[in-house]
Amino acid sequence: MIIAQTNEQVDDLIDRLATRAPQVRIGRLSAGDYRASPRVRAHPQVRVATKAADLAASAVVIGTAAKWATVTEGCWPWAIVDEAYQMRSDALLRVAGRFERALFVGDPGQLDPFSTVDVGRWAGLTWDPMQSAVAVLLRHNPHLPVHRLPVSWRLPASAAPVVSRAFYPFTGFRAGTGPDDRALHLTEPGSGDAVDRAVESAAATGWALYELPARHTLRTDGEAAAACAALALRVLRRGAVAVSEQAPGGAPVTADRIAVGAAHRDQVAAIRARLGEAGADVTVDTANRLQGREYDVTIVLHPLSGRRDATAFHLESGRLCVLTSRHRHACLVVARAGIGELLDAHPSTEAPQLDVPVRFPDGWEANQAVLTHLTTVTH
Repeated sequence: MIIAQTNEQVDDLIDRLATRAPQVRIGRLSAGDYRASPRVRAHPQVRVATKAADLAASAVVIGTAAKWATVTEGCWPWAIVDEAYQMRSDALLRVAGRFERALFVGDPGQLDPFSTVDVGRWAGLTWDPMQSAVAVLLRHNPHLPVHRLPVSWRLPASAAPVVSRAFYPFTGFRAGTGPDDRALHLTEPGSGDAVDRAVESAAATGWALYELPARHTLRTDGEAAAACAALALRVLRRGAVAVSEQAPGGAPVTADRIAVGAAHRDQVAAIRARLGEAGADVTVDTANRLQGREYDVTIVLHPLSGRRDATAFHLESGRLCVLTSRHRHACLVVARAGIGELLDAHPSTEAPQLDVPVRFPDGWEANQAVLTHLTTVTH
């Protein structure tokens, strides 16, 4: 059994596994209202069912943690828990009886489990349900073996050092590919405006900062949303072609290989509305829902863009880490000028909590590191 945290993660896992091992029968454990995505329908060896018993012939059964929690019968000798740091510990408790052994795969630098309610009452308790499944597992079983993966096969050589320094200061990693193994070519001419310059910078260096004039705005900044949409559409219009170890001859960067990420759902809705029909297949979502996914090109609306303050939510290092580490070739960040000054004016003032492990890196420091690199590349 394989346990993921979102339906998008499940579909991505099925697509990759079915592509690399077409001889393996795969079961997709789903809710009753689930409609198979094109990624799932493309593989005839994948069967979708609402009951685990109907997938008994499958060698691998994949579903979300929420769906596995509804399974009351059956036991599997092995389980793989994907994005385990995003999984709440109480969700692990609900599925632990379904497997004998488990391999937890996850990234401690990205987003922790998320809740819309106040969770302060449990802070510091060893059974805090808002801790990640991995954190609780290790606190109660400190001798479990932990294996580190020092290589990223998603991030290119232009991004791995930046992300590693900013978000993994004590457990660094490197890219699995070299600087000459991947390239992003623009096959159509551009108009030479600011949007074109940002796209060309991203193609050449792997990064771009599209900076808007400094201004305090509403959370749903229409100008920033329009800029995100314009960048995604310009990548498509310029006929971007991605050359990599997976496609040595080059593969077109189609709309489904582009993602736009933001911190809030209202920002996501504003960006999606501006993409129009031409960008209908571009993925637009929050960091929480993009975690675990992979694209050729990503456009990021910086969480601190246009804000008057730097709240704990917007400063959380995991949020920016997810947004800036989904790409295989290039990442373009949209932000209003003044974020550096905002960070300087709002150092972290949260009261420490007893028995709560200190998170590294600090969100303030991580934001500064990424901003410094973007500014260097842009200027």
